[in-house]
Amino acid sequence: MPSLTAQQTLPTPAGEPHIHYLDGQLHIEAVPVAALAKSLGTPLYCYSKSALVAAWQAYWQAASGRDILICYGMKANSNLAILQLFAKFGSGFDIVSGGELQRVLAAGGDPRKVVFSGVGKQAWEMSLALKAGVKCFNVESTAELRRLSEVATGLGQQAPVSLRVNPDVDAQTHPYISTGLKENKFGIAIEDALDAYRFAKTLPGLKIVGVDCHIGSQITEVSPYLDALGKLINLIQTLQHDGIALTHLDLGGGLGIRYDDEKPLAPKDLLDAVFAELNKHGLSHLQLVLEPGRSLVGNAGLLLTEVQYLKHTEDKHFAIVDAAMNDLMRPALYQAWHGVLAASPRHDTKPITYDIVGPVCESADWLAKNRSLCIQEGDLLALESAGAYGFVMASHYNARPRPAEVLVDGPTWQVIRERETFEDLIRAERLLDL
Repeated sequence: MPSLTAQQTLPTPAGEPHIHYLDGQLHIEAVPVAALAKSLGTPLYCYSKSALVAAWQAYWQAASGRDILICYGMKANSNLAILQLFAKFGSGFDIVSGGELQRVLAAGGDPRKVVFSGVGKQAWEMSLALKAGVKCFNVESTAELRRLSEVATGLGQQAPVSLRVNPDVDAQTHPYISTGLKENKFGIAIEDALDAYRFAKTLPGLKIVGVDCHIGSQITEVSPYLDALGKLINLIQTLQHDGIALTHLDLGGGLGIRYDDEKPLAPKDLLDAVFAELNKHGLSHLQLVLEPGRSLVGNAGLLLTEVQYLKHTEDKHFAIVDAAMNDLMRPALYQAWHGVLAASPRHDTKPITYDIVGPVCESADWLAKNRSLCIQEGDLLALESAGAYGFVMASHYNARPRPAEVLVDGPTWQVIRERETFEDLIRAERLLDL
């Protein structure tokens, strides 16, 4: 089969220029993805180090010397090597569990730059975070305030707290990743926030330091942020009159990335708009905390998978691959779009519209639908924008070991998670004494 040259028309990867075609072969940085698949097998998660660096630099440069703490929302991708990389940059971390805190510490992260979010913190998690010395607890209910007060006083400590306020702002995103509406489980309703702060002020062991909100994910416009910010500014000013002074404002994360034809909002555009509002209201003294996750890692990743079978029915054409919903849950969970690229595109056959499906015994086990592809059994495909909410949501469903993860750095690469074995799957299980 003739090879494509760099000049011929090829699909444009979402992660350009870190993920690109060269001489008809898909590369991640300077490494052909086919070489990774041959060496490490499939399914395989691959990440571009230069893409991670570029995404971080976009936030760092947008900060422009202003008092901003960037806390990586690590639920997007919590591999230790990636946490280590961001910690080296000076990043803080947004965590939602005690396990995530332990990952931050294991990766060398600074606990003083950690904000602890989440609606269901348990006492042991609060104790662990207090002993580690985290920057702040983002508290989401008055019941949690009581629990945190009890844990902190029991340890003879003061817990720094920020109340997560629900501003009832529609982020115009998928319902499953919208978090700032009244019907969502997150935060304290904006109309109840003043009473909650007054209550927090009466509790021993608590120190009020900030206000927090997070309205959703995959946001591509600045207006939802400014709508939420306007409500927070009104609250901050009311708190000031009530004698409650804050030191930081946490605007959450949620900045979107390109999966298909989205036009993501640049960090600089967001930060310039936010600081213009803060300056206008005399609040530029507040430290701004951001919790980006997806926008730091999403476009840096690919999921490689091999076509096992091509199946043709009266109504559909299926490409059955070796990756499945247990490896990449987003399509089944959110009906999410991921671009599909051929590692070695063919141009000698007519394209066919395929559904890309996996081997798991569920009708929801699909990775992409209605994609026009020229493929054969044994071909290697790459699912784009798989760096966020990919491996981290993977499971062992159908007794399938989870994929390996590899970080590519120019012409070199390093395995940052070994492929699991069957022994890994059953290590914690015990047979009965019969």
